[in-house]
Amino acid sequence: MAATPEAYIAGAVRTPVGRRGGGLSLVHPADLGAHVLAALVERTGIDPAAVDDVVFGCVDAVGPQAGDVARTCWLAAGLPEEVPGVTVDRQCGSSQQAVHFAAQAVMSGTADLVVAGGVQNMSQIPIAYASLGAAESLGLTEGPFAGSRGWRARYGEQEVSQFRGAEMIADRWGITRAAMEEFAYASHVRAVRAAGEGRFAREIAPLEGVTADEGPRPDTSPEKMAALRPLVEGGRLTAAVASQISDGAAALLVASGRALRTHGLTPRARIHHLSARGEDPVRMLSAPIPATAYALKKAGMTIGDLDHVEINEAFASVVLAWLKEFDVDPGLVNPNGGAIALGHPLGATGARLMTTMLHELERTGGRYGLQTMCEGGGQANVTILERL
Repeated sequence: MAATPEAYIAGAVRTPVGRRGGGLSLVHPADLGAHVLAALVERTGIDPAAVDDVVFGCVDAVGPQAGDVARTCWLAAGLPEEVPGVTVDRQCGSSQQAVHFAAQAVMSGTADLVVAGGVQNMSQIPIAYASLGAAESLGLTEGPFAGSRGWRARYGEQEVSQFRGAEMIADRWGITRAAMEEFAYASHVRAVRAAGEGRFAREIAPLEGVTADEGPRPDTSPEKMAALRPLVEGGRLTAAVASQISDGAAALLVASGRALRTHGLTPRARIHHLSARGEDPVRMLSAPIPATAYALKKAGMTIGDLDHVEINEAFASVVLAWLKEFDVDPGLVNPNGGAIALGHPLGATGARLMTTMLHELERTGGRYGLQTMCEGGGQANVTILERL
């Protein structure tokens, strides 16, 4: 029996992550994505006509992000028209899922070179647009679950939102506001330190005069965080312990062993494992916990085998609950800060995390890195990379 083909990462690049209303806010999403695609082609030296497909994640695919933005980004970069593109929506995990689809295509033997990534301009299209703004444009006033008899029969009329989910996690795992603020402050400290030490320099392709992530706040403090009002009356969450609304894009080149040889590419990592799992869609954001356990079991690994972990900091409670369930050195988790400091351009974050994780494994000499993130609908992707 022939061995299953492997999928390798041969390149990874991202834009800086821009603040809402910041240096990237006026860049068309197609041009944001085009920038990282052009940079990926340049840095890897690949013939773009040899790419089999382009898979991009994007959430709220409306307005300038509509019309299959993966295809639009590729064409806006001036790249060959014969290469197709497809856009994926697994909510916040969209571009991590894009990498999974790319790797699965390569591992199946149906493709040799696939570009995976994602793009999001949240300054131009706020997070609520698809569920509220777009609905209102059609004369509707409710979100995506309203009017579904099947949903109502299963989950009732209860509120479904990321904010409620984050509060439910804090309650379920006994996470205090003080603990979340301590974690959030550490995210900024880590991100500021990483930027100051030049850890992000290799992975970033500057754009529009923006050379570094705009989100980290060197002037924040526990005292400033403690002074903020909760997002809901009586709640524990504040803006300080939530991810930032952001703009950005990222892209990776996924290649087969045959493509590595044919195109003279250097493999930087191997996709060791990929999976996705789901759980309670009302609590929504705790799926990284069962998804991580599932992935480690499937991969025949333990948490102690990991040298690096990236968990998207949608809210501090998400990561803190995960840490309560797994016996791992907290210093290995988001060592360069996370979305609380660096920002969360929804459709691009999965690819941004993977790009950062790959570069950090290379910097430290670590072997295995695990990436996971909570996603709308109570889902989570898990990817385990082996640095080569």
